[in-house]
Formats: sequence, structure tokens, C-alpha cells
Amino acid sequence: MNGTTQYGTGGTGGLRVVVVGATGNAGTSVVEALSGCPGVASVLGLARRIPDWRPEGTTWAAADIDPGGTDLVPLLTGADAVVHLAWKFQPTHDPVTTWRTNVLGGIRVFDAAAAAGVPALVHASSVGAYSPGPKASSVDESWPTHGWPQAAYCREKAYLERYLDAYEYRNPATRVVRMRPGFLFKRESASQQRRLFAGRLLPAQLVRPSLVPAVPDLPGLTFQALHTDDAATAYREAVVRPVRGAFNLAADPPLDAAGLAGILEARPLRLPLSPVRAALSAAWRLRLVPASPDLFDAVLRLPLMDCSRARDELGWSPRRTAVEAVREFLDGLRSQAGMDTAPLAA
Repeated sequence: MNGTTQYGTGGTGGLRVVVVGATGNAGTSVVEALSGCPGVASVLGLARRIPDWRPEGTTWAAADIDPGGTDLVPLLTGADAVVHLAWKFQPTHDPVTTWRTNVLGGIRVFDAAAAAGVPALVHASSVGAYSPGPKASSVDESWPTHGWPQAAYCREKAYLERYLDAYEYRNPATRVVRMRPGFLFKRESASQQRRLFAGRLLPAQLVRPSLVPAVPDLPGLTFQALHTDDAATAYREAVVRPVRGAFNLAADPPLDAAGLAGILEARPLRLPLSPVRAALSAAWRLRLVPASPDLFDAVLRLPLMDCSRARDELGWSPRRTAVEAVREFLDGLRSQAGMDTAPLAA
């Protein structure tokens, strides 16, 4: 961390923060970052299922953000900041279901924060909200956020960006922050991410150096990643500092086939895109893998991000490289790591 953090006060010795979606990959790290922060008096974690995990200074409440779900206004009333992280990645074969939770549920959180008079809203957007962009250079937060329209994940992230544009106009006194991280990895998220994206076609024990002979080298296969705990420190700073707007979050170096091959002690193998995409599409249609081929298409088109604003205004820099984050994640895959929360259960 660079610079000096100017912590706010919630009137009773610190801020009262509500984290929506507090038990997943990002949520658990954000809760830990906030619960250990001297400027935060209390954290209320909201989740569908209350976990046995009990970090110091954190209380829990069960909440369903879907339309017709829990009345969120009483839960958010009195908060100094709301961090919205809840997201449903599956089922990719039923985009109406993910739309209800991610878009309509997200809007319910935003509107409840406004009704409760919460002065700060920090939203988990994503690199996936960005329109296709360059791989040879990086873009700042002014790059268009229209997503890749074929992929439900990108459509939903982009739609919420548009909703927040109007939300800020209607609620000028609310400090709105949009965090746009690259792909988030940590050891404890390995079991969850395997279930969400790879399914049973990925034997966890085989993801180790010397057992993966080659990594497909595909056009456009360059992306950014970071450790989830490093992203969480940026969220914490967005809560306690008087900042607004969007922040790109990623660690160096950008990862490509050569970088992934180095991690796995394999070799990059140049392949044409069409047969790889066709195989993934067939596996998805047969429900052998849960990740949609449209999300694969989006990854190949995502721009690389310039993270200067987070460094300058949040005093943020990642402690781990992207390679270290992926290595830790792969170690978690092999050991079937998890946490004592429903989403991260091993």
C-alpha cells in the first residue's frame, strides 16, 4: 500500500459497512479486509445462506436479492457504505435466471441503498463490462463499457454500468464507485471456480506441472488476473477514501499461452481458433462443461487495462503477481481447497 489512508468515521468510531454477497470468492476477501481495518467499526455480511465462518467484527443476515426476495432497506439502513458483490454465474443455459439475480437483483440493492440513504455504494463491475479492445496496449476507465453482447456475463455487467449512469444522476449525493477487476484467483476459491467453469471434465489432480503437456496458443488469448485478497484491499480503500468513479484492478504480468505454459511446465501449442471453439461449444451443449462458449469468445476480445488510477487515488498496488495468484489457485485445485461458506465449500 502506498500513501496514507484517510479513514472516515461512521459517527461511533468507524464506518458501518454492509457487504452484499459476502460468502463467495470476492466477498470473503472483502469481509476480511474490512474487518481488519481500523476505520471500520462493523461489517454486516448478507448472503443467501449464513456461514459458520465468523471473522471478528462481522455479523450475518440471510438475504435474497432476487425480485420478490428479502426487503433490503431495513438491512441497509444506518450503513455508511454498501459493497455489492453478489453474482450468479450459473446456469449458463438459462440466462433469464442469471438476469433476475444479477441485473434485477443488483438494481434492487442499488435502489434499497438509495431508499436507506446510504452515502456510499461500491459496486463490483468487471473487465467483462468493457467493449472489445486492444491486447498490445492498455485502456483506462474511459474505455466504452458495452460488453461483449453474446456473453450473458458481459451483457449483465454492462447493463448495470448503464443503470448506474442514471442512478448517479438521480442520486448526486451518493458516492458511487465501480470496481473493474480482472480475473480473481485465490487458493480458497479453487473448488468453487472448478464447479462454475470447468465442471467434471477437469480432474483436479491432473492440473499440475509435468502432467499438462501443452497449453493452446489461441489468437487473443491474453488476459489479466490478480489475487482476490489484493482486489479486496482496493475495495477497502474505495470504502474508506472519498473517491468516486471507476477503477481498473489487475496485477502484472498479463497472462498468455506462454505464461500459462510456464506455470504448468508445459509448452504453448499454436492452434486454430475454430476447432477449439467448436469443441467447447459441443461440450457446453452436452452439459459436460458449465462455462458458455460465449464467455470464451469474450475473453479473447477483452482489452488489457491500465490500473494507474487505482495506484494514484487508492494508493493501491497488488502484493502478488498474476503468476503467483494463478499458482496459488492451481495448488488449491489440486488440494480441493475451500472455505467454510456455502459457495466456497470444498
